[in-house]
Amino acid sequence: MAPNLDRRLFLSLAGAGAGAAALSACGGPATGGTASSGAATDIDFSGVKPAASIDFWSNHPGKSQDVEKSIIEKFHAKFPDIKVKLVTAGANYEEIAQKFQTAQAAKTGLPALVVLSDVWWFRYYLNESIIPIDSLVKQLDVKLDDFRKSLVDDYKYDGKQWALPYGRSTPLFYYNKDHFAAAGLPDRAPKTWQEFAGWAPKLKAASGAQYAFMHPALAGYAGWTLQNNLWGQGGSWSKEWEITCDSAESVAALQAAQDSVYKDAWAGVSSKESADDFSAGVASATLSSTGSLIGILKSATFNVGVGFLPGGAKAETGVCPTGGAGLGIPSGVTKEEQLAAATFLKFMTEPENTAAFSAATGYMPTRTSADMTAVLAKTPQIKIAVDQLAVTRAQDNARVFLPGADQEMAKAAARILTQQGDVKATMTELKATLEGIYTKDVKPKLKA
Repeated sequence: MAPNLDRRLFLSLAGAGAGAAALSACGGPATGGTASSGAATDIDFSGVKPAASIDFWSNHPGKSQDVEKSIIEKFHAKFPDIKVKLVTAGANYEEIAQKFQTAQAAKTGLPALVVLSDVWWFRYYLNESIIPIDSLVKQLDVKLDDFRKSLVDDYKYDGKQWALPYGRSTPLFYYNKDHFAAAGLPDRAPKTWQEFAGWAPKLKAASGAQYAFMHPALAGYAGWTLQNNLWGQGGSWSKEWEITCDSAESVAALQAAQDSVYKDAWAGVSSKESADDFSAGVASATLSSTGSLIGILKSATFNVGVGFLPGGAKAETGVCPTGGAGLGIPSGVTKEEQLAAATFLKFMTEPENTAAFSAATGYMPTRTSADMTAVLAKTPQIKIAVDQLAVTRAQDNARVFLPGADQEMAKAAARILTQQGDVKATMTELKATLEGIYTKDVKPKLKA
């Protein structure tokens, strides 16, 4: 999939292979009502008064609780008639999603604004759990054209806007500058994983670290960061809707990852958070979210380097996925709560608050007009993340549009990287699972 492909149009695209053929009679899902009932209509908020109080559910991505509280306090000063209660609804994206789904099923206790990750928002759309925010954007004069296009467009579907970007990230390559210097290596990220494989023995010998590289924790990360390995070798989880995780190129990429752990033995697999392992000096390099940047810089006792993700034998650029989370408004709350939530959503994503959030976490500044001068003066590494945004690639459909696919990818990665399972057999099994998810959970909800 080309980097600039508008993936929101994926269901109208013709592809090759059995996976694409299965979709040849389908257009995009309808919006609003049921997923097969027709296009969504704008919600009319004329004459609606914002609710006096709302709940905002967050998992505080990038340890952002303090900055979230600070922005809420500023909001209360400007909008004293709307009280926002910050609720810790989970420790990560999966936990907040599960709690939101439980509240949806119970039809009670719903928030008015919720953090939704890249792998969850589309199923909320399919299940009619969130509303299109276009009429609110117009009524409140939200400057959509000032958002970074690639980030705001991730939440566009069938001509509607379903969320706004919040804690948006890419993976970064983090490396220990002191270890690299001791090994006589250049002060930069490797251009390819093949180049790093040549560096790894020198790092292990000179650094004293347990590993030259630490693979990110598989739960929540594998499906995301392994796209980098796959794309560099010409592989992918999917191409449009053809599942390609078992292709020769994909298998070769994942075999190389397994070899780094077992055959060549220069890499480990983090059990919880590779950023913490890296900060503690356990490994000389790792991949982690831009949202980990500030935490790493605060906790590391060595000089930290950051760079673009390495490429592979088939592609050296365009191998970095976007990721992270947005903010959406549930459909199961009152119009008054929805309007209050949108008022806070607009404030939360204003340029000044975007810059403050980025400064506190390392996440992308989502507004192009955000003044990052002071932030970059203090943390110049953030510029690497912003620069890499220009060469990112939309994630594979199989990861972000198939409900539960990310967890299945993590299970398969665990079999390969922690159990030394057969790569081809594991990917063949994963392909069948992913195709089953599409047939059972997505296809029935798409309009013909």
